[in-house]
Amino acid sequence: MLSKINSMGLNGIDGYLVGVETDIGNGLPAFDVVGLPDAAVKESRERVRAAMKNCGLTYPTQRITVNLAPANIKKAGPIYDLPICIGLLASSQQLNADLSNYAFVGEIALSGELRPIVGALPMAICAAENGIKNIILPAQNAAEAAVVKDLNVFGAANLLDIIKHFITEEKLKKTEIDIDKIFSRQTDSLLDFADVKGQENVKTALEIAAAGGHNCLLIGSPGSGKTMLAQRLPSILPALSLYEALEVTKIHSIAGLLPQNVPLITTRPFRSPHHTISASGLSGGGSMPRPGEISLAHNGVLFLDELPEFKKDALEVLRQPMEDGVVTISRVNATLTYPSSSMVVAAMNPCKCGYFGDSTRKCTCSEQQIRQYLGKISGPLLDRIDLHIEVPAVKYRDLTDGKPVEPSAEIRKRVEAARKIQENRFQGEKNVHCNAQMTPKMVEEFCPLGTEESKLLKDAFHNLGLSARAHNRILKVSRTVADLKGSENIKREHLAQAIFYRSLDRKYW
Repeated sequence: MLSKINSMGLNGIDGYLVGVETDIGNGLPAFDVVGLPDAAVKESRERVRAAMKNCGLTYPTQRITVNLAPANIKKAGPIYDLPICIGLLASSQQLNADLSNYAFVGEIALSGELRPIVGALPMAICAAENGIKNIILPAQNAAEAAVVKDLNVFGAANLLDIIKHFITEEKLKKTEIDIDKIFSRQTDSLLDFADVKGQENVKTALEIAAAGGHNCLLIGSPGSGKTMLAQRLPSILPALSLYEALEVTKIHSIAGLLPQNVPLITTRPFRSPHHTISASGLSGGGSMPRPGEISLAHNGVLFLDELPEFKKDALEVLRQPMEDGVVTISRVNATLTYPSSSMVVAAMNPCKCGYFGDSTRKCTCSEQQIRQYLGKISGPLLDRIDLHIEVPAVKYRDLTDGKPVEPSAEIRKRVEAARKIQENRFQGEKNVHCNAQMTPKMVEEFCPLGTEESKLLKDAFHNLGLSARAHNRILKVSRTVADLKGSENIKREHLAQAIFYRSLDRKYW
């Protein structure tokens, strides 16, 4: 007898519908899975056989063929254990129920217990988009899937609970969550700019970066507070919208990094990989590609401490995602695209010893060593960093000053006001929400300069040897400065401030 069960697979951060067709026919006992299954899918026959036996069910001793459609897409992982098992029960007439409006995903233990899976949220979204009304999956994933509207989510602890749901009055309990309540519970970060003494100029620069979504580079001697400042940047970024929260949650769900009992990530991610990370660790990889650090930081901050110490190939991997906001990974089995629209914040010393230009300690590096150290960062990568921010050593009087420091909440108000201006400006534009995402055509439209401002930028372009990309990024930053000041037009002081934040182009090193 033939049965068809609805299930889902993962392609990048999106789910797709998979039909699990099960046929039990005459012939020698066999169990064949077709439809491009990987090793984990093929092994499901052993898990399913043991689970059915240990739950007191009858395993068919006939020829079993399972087809995973569409057959031209690689199927991976143990998520098909449950639909294959349900398909066997339906084909062997041990489960007589209308399953057409149900989808099933889940890994089965040998005891029949359901184990949690990765990617429950994108698969639940896929089910709802394809008109499926109900989904049954492991209980640990139920809250995550329940974020999706217009979908009845049932979490099951074991196989027998599912069978009882269809043939007895013991129904599985529908999982429901209150999204508004989840967002209301989000708390401010424990890391606050109120903890940072001094460094007012650096805070101003980071406020500009947050207001426009700009990439930035912090340059200063050891102990000047670069890492401390970067870690507090998410506390002044605008709160995540529901759409952004869903995107972030989908990526972390697929990567298996969604915290337990957290159905939806409502705070902006902050990722800080070690400088020994590989290129595939940053961009993503594997035989079936998984998200890398730059995608895990989507809609948040990717912090690269000790930038020159990163491997050159790892840094060059960042160039295309920083420009396009997506990262494409090609493998023999698949080509996948993950979103990577994050603020890249990097930190570095001005030289190998770390004290070039420091007023308190003498630099021991030669001019050649300084050039060699800075040369580890390529020009094209520097071009993609909007603000080069110098972080001086903190003065003693700033450390001992008892005056109250402006908290992150106050800075965030100004950032949100500037972002509101940008949202109105880019209304109707696809994938453009802040100044940093403007296309060259939009820069030309929204960043007009007066005669005096044009002369200033022309002089800076020739004197600093700027590239066309750096020219556009200066205009974007100056537009953000003007938004923070509430100015409709870019004025000379706004442009001068943006040019000032190109310190590595000023060639004073």
